[in-house]
Amino acid sequence: MTTPRSVALERLAYTLAAPVLAVAPNLYPDSPVNQAVQLAGAAGMCGWFLACKSDEPGSGRKILRWSPLVLAAAVDVAAGHTTSWGPYGMDALLAAGWAAAGYLVMPFSRHTRRRHRPALATPVPQLAPAEAPEPSPTRPDHGADPLTRDARTLWEQAGMPGRTHIVKATRHPGMQHDMTILLRASETGRPITGLSEAAVAAPFGVHSSDVVLAEVAIQPGRQGGPGWMEARITPDANQRRRKAPTDQERWTDKIGSPKGGAPGSELVHKTRDDERGVTFYRAKMADSTETPRIDLPKVCRGLKLPEDDSCVFILIDGAEFLISAFDSPPLSQIFPATRELLTPDAKGMYVCGFTITGQPVKTIVYQHDKNAPAHGLTLGVSRSGKTQFFAIHMAAQSLDGEIVWLSTVRKDEKTTVLGRYIDRQGSNALWMARSLRAAKALCEIRAEMPWPHDGQPHDYKPGDPRCPYRQLNVYGDEFMTAAQDADFGEFIQKDGEDLTVTGLKYGIGFNPAGQSPFAHNGFSTEMKDNLRQNSRPVIFNMGSPGATRKAAEGTMENAYDVPTIPARYSRSEGSAIERAMRGEADPENGVSTGGVAVIVLDNGRAVLMRSLYADFDTDLSDLFPDEVNRLTDHEISELEKRGLWFDWNEPEPRPGEFWPEPDEDDEGEGRSRRRGGGGGGKGGGRGSKGGGRRSEQVTSPRQALEAIKSLTDA
Repeated sequence: MTTPRSVALERLAYTLAAPVLAVAPNLYPDSPVNQAVQLAGAAGMCGWFLACKSDEPGSGRKILRWSPLVLAAAVDVAAGHTTSWGPYGMDALLAAGWAAAGYLVMPFSRHTRRRHRPALATPVPQLAPAEAPEPSPTRPDHGADPLTRDARTLWEQAGMPGRTHIVKATRHPGMQHDMTILLRASETGRPITGLSEAAVAAPFGVHSSDVVLAEVAIQPGRQGGPGWMEARITPDANQRRRKAPTDQERWTDKIGSPKGGAPGSELVHKTRDDERGVTFYRAKMADSTETPRIDLPKVCRGLKLPEDDSCVFILIDGAEFLISAFDSPPLSQIFPATRELLTPDAKGMYVCGFTITGQPVKTIVYQHDKNAPAHGLTLGVSRSGKTQFFAIHMAAQSLDGEIVWLSTVRKDEKTTVLGRYIDRQGSNALWMARSLRAAKALCEIRAEMPWPHDGQPHDYKPGDPRCPYRQLNVYGDEFMTAAQDADFGEFIQKDGEDLTVTGLKYGIGFNPAGQSPFAHNGFSTEMKDNLRQNSRPVIFNMGSPGATRKAAEGTMENAYDVPTIPARYSRSEGSAIERAMRGEADPENGVSTGGVAVIVLDNGRAVLMRSLYADFDTDLSDLFPDEVNRLTDHEISELEKRGLWFDWNEPEPRPGEFWPEPDEDDEGEGRSRRRGGGGGGKGGGRGSKGGGRRSEQVTSPRQALEAIKSLTDA
């Protein structure tokens, strides 16, 4: 075949240019020839850069096409930096090598033509071979369906986003535009990178929010991994989802999203109980190692539920949680107390109330697992339901055959009624001090009482028929107020603390009640710890949600989430904004939360419950046993020997009951009978009486001075 004209001209150019590349840098370093060669090399470098950056095929051919110019500039620069012709005539050798490489390879002429045309002087024309089509970056259809072919056409027109190829397009059932396309990288072995939702949405004319990219799992007969990707294009489904979402879709969009009320959660199922009028939303965390972080008001807004009517509650159990949405406030329901509910079982537990979900809540009259009695701690403000809870708790203890003593700071109707069904009841600080002192003495008496089976004393064991005495439960209502009494507060606080620590060994449980569980109001740390560990504290409304939460956390070993008890349950009616614009008053439709309490269970979890209701306007004999449980004759006789068993309603302390008797001499008559100081007594009580005695016995200036010193503790 005759040498083509372009090849002959290129070889001639290499032959003539080689001497110039060798001579010009040595003879004329600053000549325009050198600058022209270097500019040509720069142009070749730009051609290289554009060829590397292009995604089109044939990049290697373009690089080779521009290589003669770049290599010529390199030879020129090397010759210009050598001394004379360089060692061993390097400049001439480099130029000759450049010419020989171009003469043999012919980069420019061979790699610019798409076909090898013969020279014009050829005598016999040759048939040119058929024009070979430029290789297409797409893959053949291989019998693809019309949807896949149409999708590939749109994809190719968009320039093959992300250098990917559509393997298959599948239409979603019953949808006109929704489909899923399976993509793979155009180059085998290359991962798909740089593909975004917007790049997929643009060829199909949909919004980027209607596109979801997902990885492709490896399946039998089909590859997967980074080189494959699945794109779900769902404009029709998203339009329907925005207008009428399903429960799962609403939860995913409004609740489980990163900005939702419970981020990272998934709805397990939604159920409706028409009989109880409640809807349950059971959900869990997508990652079972995470703890639910729930913003209940935001959850209510996401589910289009009222958030301020005390009808929505949440229960958390590990990585799962339950949201209960009631039609009406569930805790406004009344649960009457019955003997069947109040009768303790073999483990000393009885039903004291019901939760928002209708589950029974149990508390203890003794600790079966610890083989010991149980203390009690009841907190709440006035009219919150403490005395109602006392009634059912005393009834349960009485039904178990236990003895009950009740003392309060002031007399009221309910405690007087309870006094008919229990062993002893009184209503002042002196009575409380006497009951605690007698209970403390019973610890010593019972410690020496022999048991009939072996004649030896033993620690109390609940339910043991061999035990010679019954469990005693000492109640102290408004204990914090009594502990601050000027006359007897010191004895009440000290004996109450001792009874809390030592009473369990001898079958004596202490049940204080009040409005604060903290040390500055009468509770020492040791006393509070013993009460917390040996009871199930019950906290009624403390005046505000914050105070209730603080009181509950003060009785818990760990600060779990504490439910909120509002002052009243109120349903939301209409729009507060519209009422404000019209100048109308807010509706007064609140329901009292009396009887609603937080009970702290053994695992430290706080549960909201409605306690059982004992109607004091009716006969309570149906709740209590027929006979009142009392101390044994031996215990009473021992208390009488110690001067502690008598009518505790006597208005004044007996001589030497709390303070030592004064001496008979003149100095002793003027000394105060009290220990610990503090002038005056309880209005018109012991203090005024003592003052009258001193005024009668002062007959000299010396006695008057001693009386003044005793009044001021000088």
